[in-house]
Amino acid sequence: MEKRRMDCPALPPGWKKEEVIRKSGLSAGKSDVYYFSPSGKKFRSKPQLSRYLGNSVDLSCFDFRTGKMMPSKLQKNKQRLRNDPLNQTKAKPDLNTTLPIRQTASIFKQPVTKITHHPNNKVKSDPQRVIEQPRQLFWEKRLEGLSALDVTEQVIKPMELPKGLQGVGPGNNEDTLLAAIASALHTSSAPITGQLSAAVEKNPSVWLNTSQPLCKAFMVTDDDIRKQEERVQNVRRKLEEALTADTLARAAEMANNTEVAMGT
Repeated sequence: MEKRRMDCPALPPGWKKEEVIRKSGLSAGKSDVYYFSPSGKKFRSKPQLSRYLGNSVDLSCFDFRTGKMMPSKLQKNKQRLRNDPLNQTKAKPDLNTTLPIRQTASIFKQPVTKITHHPNNKVKSDPQRVIEQPRQLFWEKRLEGLSALDVTEQVIKPMELPKGLQGVGPGNNEDTLLAAIASALHTSSAPITGQLSAAVEKNPSVWLNTSQPLCKAFMVTDDDIRKQEERVQNVRRKLEEALTADTLARAAEMANNTEVAMGT
């Protein structure tokens, strides 16, 4: 196989596009396209790329084969969907699992800053703003009052957080703290350390680190790890007992059905 790797200007700096041309077989002459992040992670499809980049890059008109932005292709897809009678009558379910994080909207394709004092009135872009869009402060409070239900629509017992975890911010409570920690684990691979600045307790709207959950800095001790291991072992033991009881009940039911069938 012949491999060609090149920069992809349509994606953020450091992204590479690789085209692998097949040399043999029935598909000789055809090519496969892959993309590599600056850290070397490989992506084989546009959905994988979209999930990884999230809201940092708009891939709605990105052509995975050519690696270019094609606005005309997006317009054709919108026109086709408007003219499709099945699409007009059948509503599609919303399968988006993204947390309801409020993002700052912009009328520009990319955030820009206009330099008015320059004689040629040049425009420059801030790459950091393109990658990291600002979030609304204390947005986790909007998740308060939401409860998980089981198959019988009964409220599942809420999770009990360690006493060492303490929330910060106006009107903080256990629901907000749990939502903040869960969302931080879901949206980022960075370690969870809490708010390291002591000034955040006096004025959280100024000194709050939005990349960390709404809790004070905490330390995980060996005793915390031991207790968590005991909880996991206890849950595994209960699960094993439940599976064993279910297996025995099924065997007894089959034996009873066999005896009834033989008696008739």
